[in-house]
Amino acid sequence: MAHPHRARVAEQHREPMPVDPREPVGRLLRDLRTRLEGLTEREAQRRQAVHGLNTLPQHRVRQWPAALLRQFTHPLALLLWVAAVLAWLAGTVELAWAIVAVIVLNALLAFWQEEQAEQAVRSLGDYLPQQCEVRRDGQVRSVPATALVPGDVLLLGEGERVAADGRLVSGAVEIDASALTGESSPVERAADLLDTAARRLDSPVLVFSGTVCTSGSAEAVVHATGRHTELGRIAALSVRVRLAESPLERQVRRIAWLIAAVAVGVGALFLPLGVLAGLSWAQAFLFAVGLIVANVPEGLLPTITLALAAGVRGMARRGALVKRLSAVETLGSTTVICTDKTGTLTRNRMRVVEARDGVGASASVHTEFTSALVRCTTADERTGAGDPTELALLAFARSAGAGIDEETRDRQRARVFRFDPHLKRMTTVDRTAGGFVAHVKGAPEEVLDRCTSALPACGGARTMTGAVRADLLVAVDDMADRGLRVLAVARREFSFVPAERTTAESGLCLLGLVGLIDPPRPEVAPAVAACHSAGIRVHVVTGDNGRTASAIARQVGIDAEQVVDGVALEAMAESELDRLLTSGQEVVFCRAAPESKLRIADALHHCGHVVAMTGDGVNDAPALRSADLGVAMGASGTDVAREAATIVLTDDNFATIVNGIEEGRRVYANVRKFILYIFAHMPPEVIPFLLFALSGGAVPLPLTVLQILAIDLGTETLPALALGRERPEPGVMRQPPRERKQGVVTGRMLLRAWGIMGIVSGILALAAFFAVLLAGGWRPGADVATDPALEPVYRQATTATFLAIVFCQVGTAFASRADHASLREIGLGTNRLLLAGCVFELLFAAVIVYAPPLQHVFGTAPPPAWLYPVMAFFPVLVWAVDEFYRWAVRRRESRT
Repeated sequence: MAHPHRARVAEQHREPMPVDPREPVGRLLRDLRTRLEGLTEREAQRRQAVHGLNTLPQHRVRQWPAALLRQFTHPLALLLWVAAVLAWLAGTVELAWAIVAVIVLNALLAFWQEEQAEQAVRSLGDYLPQQCEVRRDGQVRSVPATALVPGDVLLLGEGERVAADGRLVSGAVEIDASALTGESSPVERAADLLDTAARRLDSPVLVFSGTVCTSGSAEAVVHATGRHTELGRIAALSVRVRLAESPLERQVRRIAWLIAAVAVGVGALFLPLGVLAGLSWAQAFLFAVGLIVANVPEGLLPTITLALAAGVRGMARRGALVKRLSAVETLGSTTVICTDKTGTLTRNRMRVVEARDGVGASASVHTEFTSALVRCTTADERTGAGDPTELALLAFARSAGAGIDEETRDRQRARVFRFDPHLKRMTTVDRTAGGFVAHVKGAPEEVLDRCTSALPACGGARTMTGAVRADLLVAVDDMADRGLRVLAVARREFSFVPAERTTAESGLCLLGLVGLIDPPRPEVAPAVAACHSAGIRVHVVTGDNGRTASAIARQVGIDAEQVVDGVALEAMAESELDRLLTSGQEVVFCRAAPESKLRIADALHHCGHVVAMTGDGVNDAPALRSADLGVAMGASGTDVAREAATIVLTDDNFATIVNGIEEGRRVYANVRKFILYIFAHMPPEVIPFLLFALSGGAVPLPLTVLQILAIDLGTETLPALALGRERPEPGVMRQPPRERKQGVVTGRMLLRAWGIMGIVSGILALAAFFAVLLAGGWRPGADVATDPALEPVYRQATTATFLAIVFCQVGTAFASRADHASLREIGLGTNRLLLAGCVFELLFAAVIVYAPPLQHVFGTAPPPAWLYPVMAFFPVLVWAVDEFYRWAVRRRESRT
């Protein structure tokens, strides 16, 4: 039999049973074992031992040494380690240390980027207040927010942040829940409201951790703390979501293994060939090392990093801060954008765009109407404080010549019946010279039912007949179909202050209708059109009303034929959602919960899309982390969203995303261009070794290992970097997004690099080698190592090979500037950095050839003067062959 004390301890530390916070208050207090006077301090301490601190779940602490070590074992890092070892074996110690420095720099940069991403969930804690007021032992006390427990009675006031999830037991407040729900307007929460909401987040009697009380006062009993709150649930989702590897990161990994396989394979193949050709094992190994070095592009990783960094700087100039280098390229491969509405597609500034009189006619408004707009508000236009809708009404009334200001309004106010989300209306009772007047504003369907008369722009009031009511309903539908938020405004005169709301809101005279809209940004429509021409679909995922969201979507060119609300999405099967997202149509998802956004992102992933998800609230954090690219709003977004996102838009503008897509496509194309440029130099570096081996030594080695290293890390570096700054080719935004599985290295690229430019460069380099060697008296089979007369000729010949490759690099660089277009379309001198890089390349080669100290190191000697006019045509020949190939491809594509 269990010990009684142990049983009590086990009961105390048992995981708490969930309660239904929407049940009647008396039953909820019973289930939570608490009272309206609050808990005792002793009971609160006991519950804290059971429930824990009121804190959000955190990521498991990463072991930073292991995380840092992973950066040093990346495939491309391993390849660079091999290059460093080979450089050490080749005797170039300085080069080996330089490559090690590149490895360390890239590893530290990647490690820092991962650490920055981990701040997303930790910043959720900033949405909890430090102190809060509770009632304990029947007295009001200030306690740390972390000390709240279920059963506490929490006191809420204007300007305070809610510290835990609770059920209102008295009072009424307005709550800014935009961070959780995406709703742009404050919502009313009151203890005595009828709860008929479909979602818990929409319940008029519940308040949630992380939201802000904008006005009013109330008391709430806490039913959930820490990870059991809505905010804690979102934090748990963010903890579980793992950052996805970007397409470029996957491609770089594949390239690294491809290059490693080619380098090691060629080197291993040369060993038996060298021995069969009569070389000793030591000589064969030495030249195998040379072949591997020739196939390892030591400058590839830093060149990619610098190209992405240039893209980051370009994005910053366009209004986007990129927190992860590879995100620039991810933008370029985006196939679907899931965008929020408020502030991203729109200006996030409500304004009145239409007003009609009491009979629904579009006429000039009368003074009673504008006066009612001012009186039936609590916002203050002077300070900008208050509901955005009311601020827009005040601005409209002022522009229409309203004869009352906010100070007079507040002084003459006798009573306020606050906006009720269930009744969908608000009423104020104001003193006037003739007595008291009730001013009502709210949803047209609620206000019209309580009107017995209507006031046109001209003339006296008319009876609210069936025909007048029908005309008004037609006007309301017309305005709503154009995406306007429609409010009806009415009044009634009294000789006393009505005590009941039903009295104040009956027998009304309709003054008019007002239509408001958060207008679309003017630059969004062209940006959406650019997305469509680029083959990118745009879905709207918002917490706002579906009718308004679909109207805004149509105005900016998003062809959303279907609107799916949060409830319908939750009921939708996975297969049905997949069919919807792969149907080719654009969709408006409205009233989207945090799990809904995350589910949409995961479904798009499953369908093979590269997803960019925008967001600005706490509820967006899991989806922002799950998407290939999380895009947060910098001006209006929360800190949590900014931390979770990969890109932060400083201007909250959808058009900036499209600019980023163009920038990303440019960066990706430029990465391919300098990979093409680097790959094109492998054949002229490898062919000399194969010729030496296959001839059995009858042909001396046309190129030395150190000369190869001078090419890979000396002459080709600056032109490769310059290709990373190339402007986008014409029509880059008229091309469809590339497939997720498409590699950076394609068969067409290898054909251009190895089969066209590489082979031509190799032939020209060998031609220069044999021309100098034969002119100096060499004949096949002669031993240049033992014949003193041939030794200087051989040095001139290897130098000629080296210089020929350098001259061919110039032609390769200009040919690599275009993937499809001709050089004439791009412009010969539009990339000034490339021109400077080619000049540096030639000067660097000249120093190696003519500087006596470097002649000794690299085994060079000035070639005959007659060779230079010949080599001057090499760049043109290499470029011309590739230009002819691209012309043939364009002609074939135009026919098909």
